[in-house]
This record gives sequence, structure tokens and C-alpha cells, in this order.
Amino acid sequence: MPSAAELFAAIVFSTIGMAAFVYGKKSAQGKPMAVGIVLMVYPYFISELWLVYAIGCALCAALFLWRD
Repeated sequence: MPSAAELFAAIVFSTIGMAAFVYGKKSAQGKPMAVGIVLMVYPYFISELWLVYAIGCALCAALFLWRD
């Protein structure tokens, strides 16, 4: 059973990923779509909580740093 912090991280990063995916799809850009898919999926495969937050923050930063 996941803890509250794990569920919170999964919900937050999946929501950000869905928003990035929808934005990328509407603007026909591949980078936000790819990062959005990764943000939505990766919390299900990582079990360490600190790693979930570290990867999620890095991917969210990548959304802002790699824009066109």
C-alpha cells in the first residue's frame, strides 16, 4: 500500500504531465508531449519516494528549459 506522500507525488506529477501532453498535442510540439507521457507514467515504476520527487522536479524543469 503506497503512503500518502507517494500518492500525492503520483497525482501531482501525473497532472502536470497530462497538462504538458495536452499542450504539446494542441501546439503540435513533440517535446512537451514526450515529457508529459514520461511524467504520467514514471511514478508507477519508481518505488523510492525521494527518487520520485527528484525525477519529477527534473522533468518539470525540463519542460521550461527545453521549450522552443
